[in-house]
Amino acid sequence: MRANTRFKQIIRSDRPVLVDFYADWCQPCRQVPPILKEVKSTFKENIRILKVNVDQNPLIASQCRVKSIPTLVLFKSGDIKWTVEGIVQVPELAEVITKYLADS
Repeated sequence: MRANTRFKQIIRSDRPVLVDFYADWCQPCRQVPPILKEVKSTFKENIRILKVNVDQNPLIASQCRVKSIPTLVLFKSGDIKWTVEGIVQVPELAEVITKYLADS
């Protein structure tokens, strides 16, 4: 329950929060961290990136309507702004994040 409460506090941020839903056993999920690292180095403090293991946090995954992994969900002020299943490359991800940063 505490993880769920903490998660809700984090996603309420005015700063966009990109959440990576993954599992340790998921092969495609292992391709996501290098992409997120590049995104973080581009956007620095303008975005927060959070990783959520769906096996350890099934309630959070369910509340965010995660049906397959990897799934990326972008939150802003507690609202889901964008969701994608599968691998997304840096340019597409950067375009989405830039759009929601501009809405600030």
